[in-house]
Amino acid sequence: MNVSTIKRREFLAGLAAGAAAFALPSLSAAEAASNASRARRSPSGMTDLVFRPLALGSVTPKGWLTRQLRIQADGLTGHLDEFWPDVAQSQWFGGKAEGWERAPYWLDGVIPLAWILDDKTLQAKCKGYVDKIIAGQRADGWYAPYPVDAATRQYDLWAILLVNKVLIQYHEATGEAPVLDTVVRNLKAMLQILDQTPLFGWGKFRWFEGLISVYYAYEITGEAWLLDLAGKLHTQGFDYMDFYAGQDVTQPTPRRGMWRWDKHVVNTGMALKAYALSSRITRSKHDLGFATKMFELLDRYHGQVTGMFTGDECLSGTNPVQGTELCAVVETMYSLEHLMAVTGDAAYGDRLERIAFNALPATFAPDMWSHQYDQQVNQVQCTINPDHMWSSNGPESNLYGLEPNYGCCTSNMHQGWPKFASHLWMRAGEGLAAVAYAPSTARFETRGASVQVALDTDYPFRDTLRLTVTVDKPVRFPLLLRVPAWAEGATISIQGDSQKRLKPGTFHRIQRQWKGTVTAELRFPMKPKTSHRYNGAVALERGPLVYSLKMGEDWTRVNADKPHRELPHGDFEVRPTSPWNYGLVLDDKDLDASVTFETLPVGEPPFSPDGAGMAAKVQGRRLSRWGMAHGWAAEVPPGVQESGEPLESLTLIPYGCTNIRVTEFPRLKR
Repeated sequence: MNVSTIKRREFLAGLAAGAAAFALPSLSAAEAASNASRARRSPSGMTDLVFRPLALGSVTPKGWLTRQLRIQADGLTGHLDEFWPDVAQSQWFGGKAEGWERAPYWLDGVIPLAWILDDKTLQAKCKGYVDKIIAGQRADGWYAPYPVDAATRQYDLWAILLVNKVLIQYHEATGEAPVLDTVVRNLKAMLQILDQTPLFGWGKFRWFEGLISVYYAYEITGEAWLLDLAGKLHTQGFDYMDFYAGQDVTQPTPRRGMWRWDKHVVNTGMALKAYALSSRITRSKHDLGFATKMFELLDRYHGQVTGMFTGDECLSGTNPVQGTELCAVVETMYSLEHLMAVTGDAAYGDRLERIAFNALPATFAPDMWSHQYDQQVNQVQCTINPDHMWSSNGPESNLYGLEPNYGCCTSNMHQGWPKFASHLWMRAGEGLAAVAYAPSTARFETRGASVQVALDTDYPFRDTLRLTVTVDKPVRFPLLLRVPAWAEGATISIQGDSQKRLKPGTFHRIQRQWKGTVTAELRFPMKPKTSHRYNGAVALERGPLVYSLKMGEDWTRVNADKPHRELPHGDFEVRPTSPWNYGLVLDDKDLDASVTFETLPVGEPPFSPDGAGMAAKVQGRRLSRWGMAHGWAAEVPPGVQESGEPLESLTLIPYGCTNIRVTEFPRLKR
């Protein structure tokens, strides 16, 4: 019997034990809505979370994060439903256009954005669409796009798993009882249909996404049949444990090779949370830790310096000219947010920040009116490129546009920033944990006291973070602060007292009685470091930020004849107006002598070439032998290089602030 079979049996045994011992009576709609508005603890049929996300709207942005989210709301996210047919005329909303994943994908990002910004206009828009979904639910529990006779016209349940995940977010934000009732009725229909029509297609490879709404409903109602549904989803889903036990996952998909479900980069990003979620019932340490194994394999065989892995569209190796799909970036972030909640492992917070501050913003234009399908770590131009060497994507995949290559990212890209913001702070028992850092305020209640924790900072562009804890009456609770693994010499000072050293890679716990207003200052020293990459290339990092060559840019509008390409939501090619083919002169043993960092104002668009809050000055020489190939930068020349070109001073800026870039450089002989 193989390991995966044993694990499936453990899962089902855990389900049976939980259902038999801990079934609870159904709650009324009013009780369910009331419970949803406050922190929940899991019924005993499931393990509780280590960190429990705060209810949507409890975390509000400040500083640069407010500006970034406002840019998003004023860009494609806030307006896509006004002109893009797959959302504006979706079958989910009573129209005749696409009736599968695209409208739910869009709502999955715009709902948290609306409540984080407390944007009443966006909230009203979301309510209108949610009301249409609810109104379209049939007596049999299925939503309007689901075929009346699914036996003759099968419907991939992935979109149903997705829309239920969307609806529970809305319910969490509003407490509207009919929304939860709608989800529960649909979950009952799903339980009945899975014996007749087992999971297939995308639903089979994304089975674990269904656990999110199932668990949410179970924590409120305690109804045992929900655990039966969780078991069926797990049993019928693709076995990633078995796949990652083999060697196939380590092999890059051939360029212009065969598309595959199991190596699909978005499925991979989603699946990182699969077994941590299932561990809440199996109580299996193997399940709980499986994401660590996945990340180890992905980093080794497909990893990029941004914390992501390649996939254009399937896992494609460590070469920095292979792409990473935007959908994979936002889904990996969402998986990390779940992994933090289930495991409490600080390392997942480090990676979440690395992706959020590098890979996420780099794949959008600074005004967020256009995006790429694929980003490259070494991306020296973005053009319509028939000579491309993607694994299975097309020639427009790294244009900045409305719908480059394919529309899934157009609909799914919206969740990245809002969900990151909403998961910055999580409940830790009676207290609060800082899971990731960005300027923000968190509000919660504990032991009858109202608490506000405000974080003022320009992190990740600065190393100082100022905390202010305010309570309306004295109360004792713990405050857990994640100390990044890279932050050697990290310190905290409370109320101006002497600094205390913190241990990197852990959560620092402050257990005290809080009275009135208490201030603290964190400092995370950001020391430069280099990492050795593909073909011996070198990449420069400092704190959570990766640094890339700042290049001159020329943007040219293309595809102007296509519908819905009028400005500002057009398609654009970007070409360099400055040289890019440099090798760097760096001394790993004394980086302070090789690199100088300059503090700059954080711009109105914080992630833009002109708004970069930090810059690095390094020296390098042109490498005439390193040029273009297949419409891209050629592969990084292997090994240490020599050049007779003049030594030049180069400016590197944070990766997330670039639109075109070189990030992995050849190393020059000193």
